[in-house]
Amino acid sequence: MGEHNDVKKTSYDKLMRAWQNSMELTRDFEMYSKSVDDEELKSVFKKFAEEEGFHASKFRELLLKRQKEQLQ
Repeated sequence: MGEHNDVKKTSYDKLMRAWQNSMELTRDFEMYSKSVDDEELKSVFKKFAEEEGFHASKFRELLLKRQKEQLQ
């Protein structure tokens, strides 16, 4: 397939996908933390949910910044 027919992913596209993945992981880890009986595992999933939530928040900030820049 020639290059002229390839769909190009922009940095914004990759950032959007990273944000979506990060939000999904946050939800998954939170659900896991609430559904396991093992306290150590529960704690790990809860910590990971919090950390991934931070990542999702940062990705969102970057997305909003870029959207704002495009409107100017």
